[in-house]
Amino acid sequence: MTSRERFLAACACTPLDRPPLWVMRQAGRYLPEYRALKARSSFLEMVRTPALAAEVTLQPLQRFALDAAILFSDILVIPEALGQGYRFRDTGGIAMDYRLDTRAQVEALAPASAAPERLSYVGDTLRLLKQELGGTKALLGFGGSPWTLATYMVEGGSSDEFERIKLLFYTDRATFDLLLEKLTAALIAYFQLQIRSGADAIQIFDSWGGIIAGPDYEAASLQWIRRIIAALPRDFPVILYAKGTAPHLAAQAGTGARVLSVDWTNDLAAVRRTLPARVAVQGNLDPVLLNTTPAIVQHETARLLESMRGTAGHIFNLGHGILPQAKLECVEALVATVTGWR
Repeated sequence: MTSRERFLAACACTPLDRPPLWVMRQAGRYLPEYRALKARSSFLEMVRTPALAAEVTLQPLQRFALDAAILFSDILVIPEALGQGYRFRDTGGIAMDYRLDTRAQVEALAPASAAPERLSYVGDTLRLLKQELGGTKALLGFGGSPWTLATYMVEGGSSDEFERIKLLFYTDRATFDLLLEKLTAALIAYFQLQIRSGADAIQIFDSWGGIIAGPDYEAASLQWIRRIIAALPRDFPVILYAKGTAPHLAAQAGTGARVLSVDWTNDLAAVRRTLPARVAVQGNLDPVLLNTTPAIVQHETARLLESMRGTAGHIFNLGHGILPQAKLECVEALVATVTGWR
């Protein structure tokens, strides 16, 4: 069984001898080869240059026996394609070129057709990766959820309080809905581009899903995710990751997502028992553990694997993105423990 076959089987909840493994943010700052490339090319240059993006995507697979590659890109390429660029602040975090303050600015955003046109380099990167992987590893595309993208666009970048996006949601629902409709249409076109270009699965990052009041999570986020999944090929593997939304896992399962990626604050085995048998789970080792020692990583990884023994539909991953301080020997211990598990 190839890694790609193993990954797709897990998405379909087929029983396996061990779960497939990949790591959120697996191509990034914890790798010395990434830091060396970053010293020569900016992040945005790497994202926009297919040869560089493909090189970064493949770096962790060249070092570790992972089962899937995930496209090196950023969720904010969608706002950029719609006319609202982004950059990284010197002090850390994201800054948008401007903030969406008015309905007129929302109306002025480019149409959904701009996404595949202006992000054609993503399709080029995926085709390069598909050829390089030769069908042996799963290839994942991704994007942000409409709600999560809207938070950056309305706040003007990274935020601690998310005051502006919440005010828009509660005081001007018509403008909020217009923005989310535009984002949803653009994401559908973008994900369709990724699928045409060779992606085996798509992960939707609803990273800020947990910041909206529980009863309003459906209106603010889930209804838009549901529309996106309904517009993609039937039964195409979509993974939904949402942070801080534990009370809404059942509702997330109703979006049509084939896999729910669960953050590290949840008991993954308990979550799995509450979900329909057709919905797989992904996760959910605490990423901080990769900053400790190989022995600790081996122990905690084995404990999570044992808790999921006999369960179909599990993709092993972290409960959030890998940290820049992660130790290579700890990642190696994680990979060895999962791939050697029986």
